[in-house]
Order: sequence, then C-alpha cells, then structure tokens
Amino acid sequence: MSTNEPLLRIENLRTQFHTDSGTVRAVDGVSFDIDRGETVCLVGESGSGKSVTSESITRIIPIPPGEIVSGSVYFDGGDLTTYSDKQLRKLRGDRIAHIFQNPQETLNPVYRVGRQIGETIRIHDKDVSKAEARERAIDLLDRCGIPEPATRVDDYPHEMSGGMKQRVIIAMALAAEPDLLIADEPTTALDVTIQAQILRLLRDLQEELGMAVLFVTHDLGVVAEIADRVVVMYAGKVMERGGVYELFEDPAHPYTKALLECLPGRGDTTKAIGGSLPDATDPPDGCRFAPRCPHAVRECETGEHPDLLGVDGAEDSHRAACIYYGEGYDESVVRGTAAAADAVQGEVSEQ
Repeated sequence: MSTNEPLLRIENLRTQFHTDSGTVRAVDGVSFDIDRGETVCLVGESGSGKSVTSESITRIIPIPPGEIVSGSVYFDGGDLTTYSDKQLRKLRGDRIAHIFQNPQETLNPVYRVGRQIGETIRIHDKDVSKAEARERAIDLLDRCGIPEPATRVDDYPHEMSGGMKQRVIIAMALAAEPDLLIADEPTTALDVTIQAQILRLLRDLQEELGMAVLFVTHDLGVVAEIADRVVVMYAGKVMERGGVYELFEDPAHPYTKALLECLPGRGDTTKAIGGSLPDATDPPDGCRFAPRCPHAVRECETGEHPDLLGVDGAEDSHRAACIYYGEGYDESVVRGTAAAADAVQGEVSEQ
C-alpha cells in the first residue's frame, strides 16, 4: 500500500448493541483516519461512543449483543470488517495492540509479570525460546521505565504500584512492535504525576518505534499534551475533527466549545454543560447536540444529523457537523461574536 494513504481509515462505521430496552446506536456513522506515526485523540463525554469505536476496529466488542452493522475499517489497505476471526487474532497484538484503563483487569494476578510479557512475545514469534523471551521482557521493562528490570521481571502484579503495572501493560502491548497502538483511557486511574510520566513514555516510544496511536480520552488536558489531530464525539456521532491547535484555538462546533469551557482556567469561569446525553435507543431527530445547544434553531432539531462541513475552507483538515457551516448560515454565531449571538437569540425567541 502507498505510504501516502492513511494507515487506518474508518468510513461510516455503525456499531449497535441489542438490549432489552432497545437497540443502542453506540457508533452511528463515524468516519476518520490516522496516518502512520501520528496520534489521533478520540474525545467526548462518557457514553459518547469513543470506546466502542476503538473496540470495533479489531472487533473486540462482545458479539452478541454487539454488532457492526455497516461501514468499513481499512487497515493498511485491508477492510477489517471482512476479516475472519482467525485473521483478526493474528492481527491483534501483532500489528494492532490495545492498552486499557485498568491494568488490574489485564494482568493475571497469579503469574509473574515477566512470564506474562514473555508469553505475549512467544505468541507472536514462535521461534523465540523461553530464555530469549525473558531477556526481551527485561529489555521491554527497561524501555518502559521500570527500575531494576532484571529484578522486577519476577514480581507479581500485586507487588507493583498502579503506574508500574500500567508500564507492564505498555511493555506487553509493544512486544510485537505494532504499527498501531489503541490506548483506551490508559491514565485515568493514575495520579497526575504518574499520568504525566506515562504520557511522556508513550510519546517517546511512539517516536522510537514510528507507530500510530489512537488515544481514547475524556480529558482535554491529555489531548493538549499528546494529540496531532482530534476527533470529537457525541452520542455516537463525530461533531468535529481537526488539528489539535485548530480545535483548542478556534473550536468550530458548539459541543467542542462547551467541552473546552469545562476546563479549569479556560475563560473567566469554569462551566458545566447543561442537560445530559440523549437516550441511545431513541436519539433525537436532527443534530444530536441540539437539545443542549445554546445556538440551536428549528432546523437543528429536524431531519438528519448535519454532515461534516469544511471550516474556513479547510475541506479536509477541519470539519464540523453543524448547520451554521452550511450555505445560508453564519458560522460566526457559533464562533463567539457578540452581535451574531444576539441575533440568533432573537431568532430563537421568535420561534
């Protein structure tokens, strides 16, 4: 495949869960891509569909009740939605690796960490002996910042701190030097100091290995630290996507602006987003964010969810799913000019 093509391209992905309460449309028409060597952050409130999107890539969602109903996931040219279970098992951990929020749930408490890393190495390289796998495990622990790795390789998980265990998980994920690392909230359970160390470690390892990273988080502070590009999700939909500087300096979608206003030190006061996520089994017509949006007009609440439209002529690099970027609307309304805000408030009042 040409290196000019993205490593990962997700097109119109839809993933649902069938429950007693109805069908949950967890991922509903999501599209984005990741280039080789870059970090893309999936960001949004809990329940927005970020984790299900990341788990749909290699189909690690529970099936049933989960089901990928449509769309494509192209990885290095091949559509993973057409792969057999055997093909996906070969891909997982080898070319695409996952790390998750809670290392306690990933590590087996009855085996030493070196054995667990060594078994991961030998799964992906059948010719490696146990002794060689142990040496490689020690090297991985060293690269992941574990002090005295030749000693700690024989530790049980309970003998390590949360930060140390997360480093072990990262070592296991990198055992086969994957092309893509999917990290789902890997620093949430850690204190701020350890979180910063883990983020710095991931950046250093990414640079060393040249791998792409899909980082799932609700923490915009983390996004600012590590992202090259950002995909903002809400209620199963992509609200905005663009470069990290574009989104922080000039957010285009009202939901992105609302998320940023929740950050401490952003503006005069820290604001909470009023309302709550819609019912995933019965989402509203029109824009999913319209019931909570201060700029919503009648057209926002009817028809289909808006398409992703180019912002400031940036057709590919910066897009927002908001009618104000379409023909006949004034995007300055959602970008903060006082006169435009007054105008739209008058329009809403008349309705």
